[in-house]
Amino acid sequence: MERSLTMEIVRVTEAAAIASARWMGFGKKDEADSAATEAMRTVFDTIPMRGTVVIGEGEMDEAPMLYIGERLGLGYLPEVDVAVDPLEGTNIVAKGLWNAISVVAVANRGCLLHAPDMYMDKIAVGPKAVGKVDIDAPVEDNLKAVAKASGKDIEDLVAVVLDRPRHAKLIEEIRKAGARIKLIPDGDVAAAIHTAFPDTGVDILFGSGGAPEGVLAAVALKCLGGEIQGRLLPEDEEQFNRCVSMGLKDPNKVLRMEDLVKGDDAIFAATGVTDGELLKGVRYQGNLAKTHSVVMRAKTGTVRFMEGTHRLEKKPNLIL
Repeated sequence: MERSLTMEIVRVTEAAAIASARWMGFGKKDEADSAATEAMRTVFDTIPMRGTVVIGEGEMDEAPMLYIGERLGLGYLPEVDVAVDPLEGTNIVAKGLWNAISVVAVANRGCLLHAPDMYMDKIAVGPKAVGKVDIDAPVEDNLKAVAKASGKDIEDLVAVVLDRPRHAKLIEEIRKAGARIKLIPDGDVAAAIHTAFPDTGVDILFGSGGAPEGVLAAVALKCLGGEIQGRLLPEDEEQFNRCVSMGLKDPNKVLRMEDLVKGDDAIFAATGVTDGELLKGVRYQGNLAKTHSVVMRAKTGTVRFMEGTHRLEKKPNLIL
C-alpha cells in the first residue's frame, strides 16, 4: 500500500465524525449513523484505491449502509480490503456519552478476516502483555500475567468490560481476583485500543462484543504492537453455517492476530465524535469544525495524532 493512503483514510473518518457529531444528544442514533455513513461513502469515492468492504454494516439489500462486498474508491490500485464502522457508538452519540468514534481500517486484498455479524469473545492487551494472555485461561491467571508484565499489582489493574447482563459472571471473577473494572455502555473498539496507551488507564479488555469490531480492533493493535484474541460465538445453526460460508472452516477456533489481519501491513484511522480518553470529540464554531484523529500503520509502527480545522462553507459535501 502507498504511504499516502494513511492520510487519505483519515479524511474519511474526519468527514464521518463531523457529519454524525451534529446529532449528539438528540436521542436519534439511526440518524447519526446514517449521516456518518453518507459522509464516509462520499469521501471514499475520491480516494485512489480499489477497495472492497469486508467488514461493514450488513449485506447489499441493507444499503444505504456500507455493505459487505461494496466497492469503494476511484477503481485503480492499490487493491485493498476495507473495514468500516462509520459510527462506533451510535447509542453513545444519541445520549451524549464518551468514546464515540468513526473508524476505518484497510489492508492488502485478502488480509482481513471476513467476520460475520455476530458476537465474539475477546481478550485484548497492550504491547507489554503480548504473548502473556490466553483467552482460554482463567480470568485470574490472565490478570496475574498482565500485572507481572506491566510491573503492577493486580489491584492496580483496570479491566474494561461492556456493561451487559451476559458479563455478570465475568465481572464477579475480575472483582474476586482484585482488579478494578471500568464498565462501558458501548464502544469496545475504542476500549481495546486504550489497552495500548498507558495514559488511558486501561490494562486489559475482557468479554464478548461484535465480531466485526474485533477485526477493527485487531488492525489497530497490530499497528500499536498489542494483541487481541477472539472466538466467534454463533448462537444457532444458521449463524454457524454463515461462518462456514464465509470461509471459517472451524467457527469455534481461537482467532489470533494473524487470523484476524494477515501480513505485515495495515492502516487504521479513527476520529473522535464525542470526547474520550484518547481522542477529543468534534467541536463546532460557526462555519468551523475541529477534529481530533489518530492514524497508524503497521508496517512502520508510525502513530500520528492529528488536529484538523475545517472550513465547512468550502466543503459542502465534507470532502475534506
